[in-house]
Amino acid sequence: KTRRKLKMATRAMFKSARVTMRNQVRCVGAQSAMSLRGGGSSTWNASPVLVGAIAAAGAVAAASFYANDGKMAHMSMGPFADTSDLSAIEAKITQLELMTGVTGRKTNAAFVFVKPHAVTPAAIALVKEKLAAAGITIKSTGSLSAETIDKEMLIDTHYGAIASKAVKLSPSELNVQPKAKDAFKKAFGMTWESALSQGLVYNAKDACTKLNIDSVALDAKWSTLNKGVNLIKFGGGFYAGQVDGIFVINGFYMQMRSAFTTPPASITYFTVEWPADTLSWEDFRGKVLGATDPKTAAEGSARRAILDQWQSLGLASEPNTGDNGVHASASPFEALAERMNWLGASPQSDIYGAAMLQAGIPVKTLTEWTADPQVPFEGRNQSLFDLLEDMDAKDCLDKAVKIVQS
Repeated sequence: KTRRKLKMATRAMFKSARVTMRNQVRCVGAQSAMSLRGGGSSTWNASPVLVGAIAAAGAVAAASFYANDGKMAHMSMGPFADTSDLSAIEAKITQLELMTGVTGRKTNAAFVFVKPHAVTPAAIALVKEKLAAAGITIKSTGSLSAETIDKEMLIDTHYGAIASKAVKLSPSELNVQPKAKDAFKKAFGMTWESALSQGLVYNAKDACTKLNIDSVALDAKWSTLNKGVNLIKFGGGFYAGQVDGIFVINGFYMQMRSAFTTPPASITYFTVEWPADTLSWEDFRGKVLGATDPKTAAEGSARRAILDQWQSLGLASEPNTGDNGVHASASPFEALAERMNWLGASPQSDIYGAAMLQAGIPVKTLTEWTADPQVPFEGRNQSLFDLLEDMDAKDCLDKAVKIVQS
């Protein structure tokens, strides 16, 4: 009789906890939708209701065992009938945190890959060591071949904005920000508008035709440029370099693509996570990954280590700005976009995608944003990727909501 009562009470407790958790999910969804409409802050913290739900789930776990003649026996209880510990409840709580965006807000999650020129056992091991030393957890790893990268156009999607600037858009179609124009004038002694009007600016594809050279030759010339002298950065993945009297946009791309798509090339990738409060995204890129130019990368960073040890790591040539050993996402949102591209992840199942959806950002918007569109914000059109670059998970999410609202 006592056993029957305990069993009935336990089932009732679990049912109550399950209903409470479902209601909490609906509540959080409503809060996020209200926030997106301007009815409140996008920041959400676990409420007493959620805490109560989790506590109730814990009580269920405790009640799933009972004393019988001095021994612990397992009691069947619906979805936990086949478990012998708390793993099922932990899975439920983890799923709940993902659904409500809790995990995505407090966890920085990036996509990292070793570039084709550096795919050697020693270099891969070095990257793993650098990640581990920084307290970064590798959640999954794998490899993608040149054939797959080429067939599925993964590199073109990955470098979408870079590729379009290099081969599709004419210089006059580019959106160059005022700060970038100032940098251009300072470096080259003429305004951006003057260079355009004189016909001195070319994308990478047209530059090859103008100079009567192929992509290999253009890349060789581009590799000799020095940042701040005859090479400037306009924005994320947006460079202008002076080559043989003309200005070339993203002159590195043509050769870079072939490095990914010509067999036996491949990449080795990692999906990684770490608590946002232990390492900022900016330090992840600056101190753990290292600057784009490995010669200026911080001591101890992955890119600097690959440069310093390239021969012993088995690389065929010294790393440079293009072949700098390893890539990592520039922001939590770019990481989501990269997981969607390279791994076929859906926003709903992704740690950060779920957080953005829960904040009220539609799937359609997220998909459009993966192409780094120009979005209206603070009175002018700006690169979506640039707006979110180097931000931690929560700050990136909050700003994304503001962009949607603007």
